[in-house]
Amino acid sequence: MIADLAVPVIVAPMAGGPSTPELVAGAVEAGAFAFLAAGYLTADALRGQIEATRARTDKPFGVNLFVPGTESTADLAPYRDLVAGEAARLGIEPGAPTWDDDHFAAKLDVVLDAAVPVVSFTFGAPDVARLKAAGVYTVATVTTPAEARAARDFDALCVQGGAAGAHRGSFANEIHLYDLLPLLSLVAAETDQPLIATGGLMHGADVAAVLAAGAVAAQLGTAFLRCPEAGTQPAHRAALAAGERDTVVTRAFSGRPARGMANRFIEEYGPHAPAAYPEIHHLTRPVRAAAAKAGDPEAMALWAGQGYPLARELPVAELVEVLAGELDEAVRKLESVRARRGRSPR
Repeated sequence: MIADLAVPVIVAPMAGGPSTPELVAGAVEAGAFAFLAAGYLTADALRGQIEATRARTDKPFGVNLFVPGTESTADLAPYRDLVAGEAARLGIEPGAPTWDDDHFAAKLDVVLDAAVPVVSFTFGAPDVARLKAAGVYTVATVTTPAEARAARDFDALCVQGGAAGAHRGSFANEIHLYDLLPLLSLVAAETDQPLIATGGLMHGADVAAVLAAGAVAAQLGTAFLRCPEAGTQPAHRAALAAGERDTVVTRAFSGRPARGMANRFIEEYGPHAPAAYPEIHHLTRPVRAAAAKAGDPEAMALWAGQGYPLARELPVAELVEVLAGELDEAVRKLESVRARRGRSPR
């Protein structure tokens, strides 16, 4: 179904609030595809989001799961002490830097029980035999050719370039920042699996570019953050609209590399953040929540891809329609180039 979309656009899973049943349902009703983000949700909350989405559409949609890693052996006390100062400024306590598996097994049961037709994974390539036996279409997020080779059992690969906003989908807690088009070519040389391209795509012409490079669809996340259906925090929306900040890759908020708009928290704490996920995520979560409540963008995770100033404030269905029109226009331009080439002397 990924390769046969009326509009070859996928709304990326955006954990922590932006992905909502309204956003997902609006996208699939408009002819695109979309994922609910199961990251950070309990199994019951995920079940509720699936039910809420199905109450709004009878069209298929997907769910994205975070693959659990291993518990960190790093000394997290120094970073906790640093973050405690930021928490005190906001009048709260920092969170406990604990490890968990994000309820992975329970959420896997939920997607199977709910017969979700497409399930994608971030942070690894787990055993998907149960899903495939149930007829589920499986997608692994990859950031390197080596990760693509490790995900040969999946039905498709989501190839994430370095311009993508939010967390890098790397299997290990490392920073890999391949540009998207070279990465697509490198991965295509490794496999015949269908490829979904993601990372910094904001315009229908970007969709055309990755389709021309061999992808079957383009996955966009940041482009949809300003849709009214998205659960984007008001201060985050304002920063997106202003378009004034550079983006950087940091471990400051979660202990894993992620791209967001530069702010004071990243500048002050990023150089000291250990590679410990989800421990650092839990440590900073109360700080991020308090900052969001106070409308303080300097202590929030303002996740955004490099092209975020081009994000448009449109309803999701209208944005899908605009992207489709831009894609058609880009194709017409390419056809005119081909026509001119056909008339040229040889």
